[in-house]
Amino acid sequence: MTTSAATNGGESMISLQQLTKVFPGQAKPAVEGLDMEIPAGEIVVLVGPSGCGKTTTMRLINRLIEPTSGRIILEGEDVTKVNPDKLRRRIGYVIQQIGLFPHQTISDNIATVPRMLGWDEKRIKARVDELLAIVGLDPEAYRGRYPKQLSGGQRQRAGVARALSADPPVMLMDEPFGAIDPITRDRLQNEFLRVQQTIRKTIIFVTHDIDEAIKMGDRIAILREGSQIAQYDTPERILSAPADDFVADFVGAGASLKRLNLSLVRDVEMVQWPTVGIHDSRAAVLAALRASDKGAALVLDDQRRPVRWVSARDLGREDMPLSDVGLPAEAIVQPNATLADALNEMLQSRYGCAIVVDHTGAHLGTVDFATVSAAIQEMRRDARDRSRAEADQLHVADAAGA
Repeated sequence: MTTSAATNGGESMISLQQLTKVFPGQAKPAVEGLDMEIPAGEIVVLVGPSGCGKTTTMRLINRLIEPTSGRIILEGEDVTKVNPDKLRRRIGYVIQQIGLFPHQTISDNIATVPRMLGWDEKRIKARVDELLAIVGLDPEAYRGRYPKQLSGGQRQRAGVARALSADPPVMLMDEPFGAIDPITRDRLQNEFLRVQQTIRKTIIFVTHDIDEAIKMGDRIAILREGSQIAQYDTPERILSAPADDFVADFVGAGASLKRLNLSLVRDVEMVQWPTVGIHDSRAAVLAALRASDKGAALVLDDQRRPVRWVSARDLGREDMPLSDVGLPAEAIVQPNATLADALNEMLQSRYGCAIVVDHTGAHLGTVDFATVSAAIQEMRRDARDRSRAEADQLHVADAAGA
C-alpha cells in the first residue's frame, strides 16, 4: 500500500483510492493499492523507471484499462463503474504519437468530441478557431490542412487543441513531447506552460525524463515498481529533500542545475545592455557604448526587435549599415522560458547573455551568467531555510510529546 502526499489544502479534482490493476498471467500487480490526491488546476507528473506502472496508472484514470479493484473519484463522483465512453468525454487525452485522424482536416480532428456531444456547427467552428489560436496555430492557415501537411511540432499542438475541444476539467498527457526534436520540444513545453496559466486544467502528465518532470510539474510523483509512490511532492522539495536513496538516484547528479528548471526568466531581474536603433548614427552607438560597461550594443529594428550585436571595432566598416555589421542577435528567449533554457542559449552566445523578447519579438532585456548564478544561490538559501524550519518544527513537536 502507498500513501498520497498532502495537497496543502488545495481542492482535490481526482482521488485514487486503493487503485489496483492485475493483468492476467502476471504474478505481481502493475498498480498496487495506489492512494493519490490530485489537486484541481495543477500539473501532476508521474515519473519513474520503465515498467513502474506510470502509463498504466494514467490509463486507469480514464478507464482505457479497467481497474481490478479500488475507486476513481472525479470531482467528487465515483466514476469507477460509470459508462467509460461518457467518462472519456470529460477527460482530454494527448499521447506521444498524437493520434490525429489522417483523413480528416485539423478542424474536423478538433471538432470530434464536440460533435459527439451534439454541439451546433457555429459553436464548434468558434471553438476550433479559439483553440488553434491558443496553441499558436493561425486558424485561417491551419484549420483546413491535413495532419500530413503539418510538422511534428504543429501536429502536437493540434493534438493538444483536440484534447481541449470540449473544455474538459482534466487532461491526461502520456509523454506528449517525447517524439519531437529537443529544440521544438523545449518550445512546446514553454508554450504549453504559457497556455496552462490561462486554462488552469488539472493535468496528469507521464514522462520518463526527470528534467521534464521538474520543468512541467506543480507536483511530481516518483514511482517505484507497481506504481508505489517513493515521493509525491513539489519539484523544489524533491530536489532539496529527496525522501530516500531511490529518489536521490532517480533525480541524479546536478540538482543545482536542475533547479534552473524551476525559475522562469520573467521571475528574475534582467540586465540592461545598451541598445540603439537600426537607423542611429555610428556616433550614437559609440556614445551608448561609452556610457556602459558592456562590450557591445544591441541594434533594434523599428519594432524594437533585436537585429545585431555591434561592438566599437565593428563600427570601422563605414561602408556597411548597422543592420549588416557585427554579429546576428541570437540566443533569444521569452519571459516564460526557464533559466535552464536561457542558460542553454547563452552558452551559444558570443557575449554570454540571452536576449529576452515579448510575444511580438520586441526587446525586453537580457539575462547573463551572473543572473543564473544569483538565482541558484537564492534557491540554495531557500532550501536551507526550509530545511531548518522543518527541523525546528520537528524538534518542537518531539519536545511537546516528551
